Amino acid sequence: MSIQGFDDWLATPQGQYVLDWEQSKHDLLVADIFGFNALQIGLPQHDFLRANRMPFRFRADDSSGVDVKVRADPHLLPFANASIDLVVLPHVLEFAINPHQILREVARILVPEGHVVVTGFNPFSLWGARRKFSRAEATPPWRGQYLSVPRLKDWFALLGFETQAGSFGCYAPPATQEKWLRQWRFLELAGNRWWPIAGATYMIQAVKRIHGMKLITPTWSDRTSGAKALSPATQRNKHEQTN
Repeated sequence: MSIQGFDDWLATPQGQYVLDWEQSKHDLLVADIFGFNALQIGLPQHDFLRANRMPFRFRADDSSGVDVKVRADPHLLPFANASIDLVVLPHVLEFAINPHQILREVARILVPEGHVVVTGFNPFSLWGARRKFSRAEATPPWRGQYLSVPRLKDWFALLGFETQAGSFGCYAPPATQEKWLRQWRFLELAGNRWWPIAGATYMIQAVKRIHGMKLITPTWSDRTSGAKALSPATQRNKHEQTN
């Protein structure tokens, strides 16, 4: 979805710091997710699916920018049920009017065993504390409702998703100047070790599960072993019938 002012913020040193971490994490994660159709909702100016190898990759947004392949409201997606293999949501839920409805739509369009990847700002971080002191009319990223990882996991569970992986990053304080962000870079390693859940941003991956469903695959070996297991009498009858 279009977040007014957010893309401008991503061009600042603060925003670039966050974008670099999230882009690298997306590149690692989506490269190993396979299927036919992948969808990115929001921030169409940045390709978070670039490392994915699915033949059809789309970027959807409710704006009409040049990078938008599908113009759509994320609360009501124009895709058929069970038609998408992967959906990525970069900072969409925390700025949405109804984030739970967006997740319901994602659950609807995902195939069984389809993947969803969500990135967001962590309310339990220095950046979350900075947001607490911002005015209601503050510009992104301080405007919006930050969603915690435990809350997202609860939503996923209610919609039939199983959480697969997650990570936190960007442990530096929300400094506005690049030189200060560079000086705080040492906190990346320390943060992952000593306070891993206090990163400014997070990425979480979940898989749509269908309880009771069993994937059916070709069983060529079973058919071969079955043929070999025919009794001599059965094999003789089959030979006589062919003659």
